[in-house]
Amino acid sequence: MKNAIRTQLCIMMFLEFFIWGAWFVTLGTFLGNNLKATDGEIALAFSTQSWGAIIAPFIIGIIADRYFNAERILGILHLLGAILMYFMYQSNTFETFFILVLAYMIVYMPTLALVNSVSFNQMTNPAKEFSMVRVFGTLGWIIAGLSISYFFHWDKGEFITQGFLKNTFLMTAIASLVLGLFSFTLPKTPPRMVRSKNVAIKDILGLNSLRLFKDRNFLVFFLSSVLICIPLAFYYQNTNPFLVEIGMDNATGKMTIGQISEIVFMLLLPYFFTKFGFKKTILVAMGAWVLRYLLFAFGDVDELGFMLLVGIALHGICYDFFFVSGQIYTDSKAGEEYKSSAQGLITLATYGVGMLIGFWVAGEISTWYLLKDGNHMWKYIWLYPAIFALTVFVLFTFFFKTEKIDYQS
Repeated sequence: MKNAIRTQLCIMMFLEFFIWGAWFVTLGTFLGNNLKATDGEIALAFSTQSWGAIIAPFIIGIIADRYFNAERILGILHLLGAILMYFMYQSNTFETFFILVLAYMIVYMPTLALVNSVSFNQMTNPAKEFSMVRVFGTLGWIIAGLSISYFFHWDKGEFITQGFLKNTFLMTAIASLVLGLFSFTLPKTPPRMVRSKNVAIKDILGLNSLRLFKDRNFLVFFLSSVLICIPLAFYYQNTNPFLVEIGMDNATGKMTIGQISEIVFMLLLPYFFTKFGFKKTILVAMGAWVLRYLLFAFGDVDELGFMLLVGIALHGICYDFFFVSGQIYTDSKAGEEYKSSAQGLITLATYGVGMLIGFWVAGEISTWYLLKDGNHMWKYIWLYPAIFALTVFVLFTFFFKTEKIDYQS
C-alpha cells in the first residue's frame, strides 16, 4: 500500500471516529441534565444506534456491494449527517431530538462498515496493515474527548447546567461536513458483485453473506458478538453520567484513557493475534469486560478513583481484542464478492441487535436503582453487566473450536 493512500485512510479513520466520540460519550449527560430526559428516554435515544446498525447491512448490501463505489456512498452519508447534526444542535425537546438522532444513526452506522471496506480494499495483508490505519480512528475519539473536557470545558458542572454540551453537536456537524467532502477524494472502491438482469432479493439485500453461518465457529462468534454487546451497552450509556454523578472532574477527558489504551493494544494486536490465535484474543477481551465492570461496581469507595481509571483503561483490550480482531476474522471468512455485506453483518450483530437489547436492559436496571434524590445505586447496576459478560466468556470457551486463521487474506 502506497504511503499517500495510507495517509488518506488514516485521515478518514480519524474523522470517522472523531465524529462519533465528539457527541456520543456525553449524550447521556446532555439528555439527563439539559433535556431532562428520564433513564428510559436516555436508553431510547441510545437505542437509535442499534436501529441504525440493524438497517446498515441492508444499505451496504443494496448499494455498496452492487451499485456504487463505497467512498461515494460514504461521502453522501456524512454530508447528510452534517445537516442532521446541525438540527440536533438546535433541538430543545427530547421528542424532536429523538427523531433527529434516529435519522442520524440510520445515516451514520453504515459508514462504520464502509470505512472498513475502503480500507480492506487497499490492503494485501489486513491482519498486519489494518490496525495501523484503525489506530487513527482511536486517536480521533481521544482528541474529541480531550477537546470537550480540557479545551472547551463543556462537561464541567456549571457549563453543563448552562447547556454548553449542546455545542458538541455543532462540532460534530462541522467534522461530518469535512469528512463528507474528503470522502470523494478517497481511493476508488467499486462494488464487488457482478450486475445482471436477473437479480434475486437475497443478492440485492446482501443476504448471501448469511452463508457464513454454515461455519459453526462463525455462527458461535456471531451469537457471542450479540450477547457480549448487551453488557457493552452499559458502558456507553452509563459511564459518563456515572462519573459525573459521583463527582469526577473532567469525566469526558478522563474517559479518553480508554482510547489511549486502545492505541497501545491496537499496536499489540497483530502480534497477539498471530501468536495466540483468534479464540484466545477474544477470550482476553471478554475477561477484561468482566474485570472492568467489577472495578466500576466497587471503585466509588476508592477516594483516588484509581479503580475507576483502571476500569476505563481496560477499554483498549475490550474493544481492540474483540471488535478489531472480529473485523479481521470476518474479512478472512468472507469471499471476495461479499466482503462489504459481511462487515455489515457483523455490525448488525454488535452495534445492532446486541446493543439494542443492552440499552433497553441498562435503562430498566438504571431505573430500578434510581434513588429519590435523583442519584443511582451504581454498585448494583454495574454488577449486572459483569455477571453477563462472565456468562458469555464461559459459553464462548466451550463452543468455539480453536482454528487457524489465514492471516494473509
